[in-house]
Amino acid sequence: MMKRSLLLMTMMGLLLSSCSVSKSARTQRNLFSGSWNLDNVYYQNNSGNFKSTLFNDAEDICFEGSQWFFRDNNSTGRYTIAQSSLCQGGDRFFRWSVVEPEQNYQSQLQFKFIDENRKDISGGYGYRLNIVSLSEQSMTLNSNVSVDGQPVTIVYEFSKR
Repeated sequence: MMKRSLLLMTMMGLLLSSCSVSKSARTQRNLFSGSWNLDNVYYQNNSGNFKSTLFNDAEDICFEGSQWFFRDNNSTGRYTIAQSSLCQGGDRFFRWSVVEPEQNYQSQLQFKFIDENRKDISGGYGYRLNIVSLSEQSMTLNSNVSVDGQPVTIVYEFSKR
């Protein structure tokens, strides 16, 4: 009986520790929390003029000046794009987390779209952006994509509101 109890306690401990968030990810989640402006979107590692649709949503120019909000206590957020002749304005809701992949050891922001009632509307599909820098006042994220077989890095620069 004692062996079963010990085995059960050990298994519960392993289960709980495997679901926990690392101290680094928890710190980053706290820094994300709040309101941000996406000030600049630009491209690195390739020459030329680029125009792209970001997050399968809107053109890159529509994201400049967009407002982002991250709520860390329930892992939800939204970004708001201003209405213009080029941009379908409005709120887009998402569920987010900070992940630390073992392959490259760089933390990433992960998110997928949800509706106002927090129901998944993306079919489980989501996005990951590398966290280049993150402080109480600014953050820089990037994603690596391929254009005509050549690597391009999309850089997103935010400032805290």
